[in-house]
Amino acid sequence: MVDRYYAGAYWLARQEPAESCARRAEGLFESLGRIEPTWRQWYETARTFEEARGHPVPTDRTAFLKLFARRKNRVGDGFRYWLWAGEHPDESARVDGLCGSAADWQPSTCVFEPPEQGAPAERVLTTAVLTEVLRTMVLNWDPEWGVVTSEQHRDLVAPTATVGTFTGWVTYFSRQRGTVPPLPAPVHVEPVGDLGTLVVLTPERFTVTNPEHVQLAAEVQRVLSDAGLLHPLRPLR
Repeated sequence: MVDRYYAGAYWLARQEPAESCARRAEGLFESLGRIEPTWRQWYETARTFEEARGHPVPTDRTAFLKLFARRKNRVGDGFRYWLWAGEHPDESARVDGLCGSAADWQPSTCVFEPPEQGAPAERVLTTAVLTEVLRTMVLNWDPEWGVVTSEQHRDLVAPTATVGTFTGWVTYFSRQRGTVPPLPAPVHVEPVGDLGTLVVLTPERFTVTNPEHVQLAAEVQRVLSDAGLLHPLRPLR
């Protein structure tokens, strides 16, 4: 079994105008470009990879305002975006999100899917890089909860995939959720400014086929659950 990783940030009921969402998105993509060189040029979808590669898109505030003005990128009172980057189809990264909505039933999101193969994957599928990706998401979107994990581990521990209720390779908790209690080694805990806390399970790549990793995740999940940190999203106050 090969893990397919993603990083996600999630929050509820924070209505924002297009200008605010565009500014946050600009900051996100600027930061991603500093993390990995192949994430400096982004594209929208097209009928073929080659066609899409022929139409690069900017990721500044003005470009996102134009993107959000399109009817297809409006979801209720929110704004959606979906961009990808990479030199080859199997080495591409993808970012999609929904922001600006006041809905208290549909999460606002920012989800990043790293490349699965090739040299870019070897560079970025590490604890250091994916932790930095999640940190970047937090600093720009100020979510309630976030995670870096694999789809396989998520499906193992949270079959209903309810965000906010499980522990991943890296998990983020906003201050709204409370204080992270002491956790067993080798777990590393670090603040994200005054916004919240990142919990990093392992210094090496987390895999669902490693029973020690799965056992550690389960142990940490029990501690965090007992501390009241794991629950479905709640509207930010």
